[in-house]
Amino acid sequence: MTIGIDARLWSKTGVGRYIRNLVLNLQELDKNNRYILFALKEDLPDLKAKIKNPAYKIVESDIRWHTFFEQTRFLKVLESERLDLMHFPYISVPIFYRKPFLVTVHDLIPYHFSTGQASTLPYPLYLFKRTAYKLVLKTAARNAKKIIVPLNAVKSDVSKTLKVDPAKIIVTYEGAKDGQPDKGGAKTLRDKYGRYLLYVGNAYPHKNLKRLIEAFSELEEKDIKLMLVGRKDYFYQRLEQQTSSKNVIFFGFVNDEELSALYRRALALVQPSMMEGFGLPVLEAMANRCPVVCSDIPSLTELTKGNAVYFNPEDTKDMKLKLESVIGKKEEYRELIEKAFERSKEFSWEKMTKETIKIYESAV
Repeated sequence: MTIGIDARLWSKTGVGRYIRNLVLNLQELDKNNRYILFALKEDLPDLKAKIKNPAYKIVESDIRWHTFFEQTRFLKVLESERLDLMHFPYISVPIFYRKPFLVTVHDLIPYHFSTGQASTLPYPLYLFKRTAYKLVLKTAARNAKKIIVPLNAVKSDVSKTLKVDPAKIIVTYEGAKDGQPDKGGAKTLRDKYGRYLLYVGNAYPHKNLKRLIEAFSELEEKDIKLMLVGRKDYFYQRLEQQTSSKNVIFFGFVNDEELSALYRRALALVQPSMMEGFGLPVLEAMANRCPVVCSDIPSLTELTKGNAVYFNPEDTKDMKLKLESVIGKKEEYRELIEKAFERSKEFSWEKMTKETIKIYESAV
């Protein structure tokens, strides 16, 4: 069987990590199928360096997602290959693609949260793109042989929101990297920043960082820092301009080793989102024995399975109280931290890939 995988988001965070781990594990685990990877020109060197299996073909597809050309030129690229099955690891699917395909829906956050006021686009163009997003999403969900989601919470949302038969939706839990070896990073962080709370992710409106900063500013202990880790895009730059507290550190992008050190040294990871897909930073924190303080929302409660401290994401007073309940009390939460660590072992990219191979075989 020849299977295509849309790898145009290969080098990105989030979905890119999902694609990279899926493809690299497929190389090791699937000896029966042939794969064609569709990738941007800028990612070809990295792909060619990592894909050594002769059963893999890389096709340059220098066409951006969420564009008109994705619906036209990318469609022609796909149709030029003799594919038995196509896997779209993100909802950017050409709506007139008619061969068998799967789609991975990581979340429906853009469907539920209008971000027009925070968008970099002119508002009329933003409305047009959001309408197009909904059309593509609904068409992809209707035409896909199977829909892959990362959590039961997302499955329920997709089924209810898009009116999809639950039997068509398959949950494959994603994974997290094991903690990277600490080469002195935690000590460096302690010496430079002292005690800090940690947030990892982007600064999109649904991430609820304004409320987090407000709750943080009310903490009684004033020597604590709030470390915000994420690529400094438009949204982070805007938030930084609106934040006056010197105790809020806009840390920027970090590599895996630095991130593991940040988790290990943190008083807690704080995840204040109004809605999440898989919530990878939460799982990474659990795997690094970092206490988790997070929103009481379906995806995060499913992921943590009771092994976290929860707050109402719309209530800054509740957020503040829960943060104070954890600060300086790591020993009191030792049992919860160890249970969370054991819970993190239930998730792995290898396990996810094996389950995905079964879905490929059942879809054709």
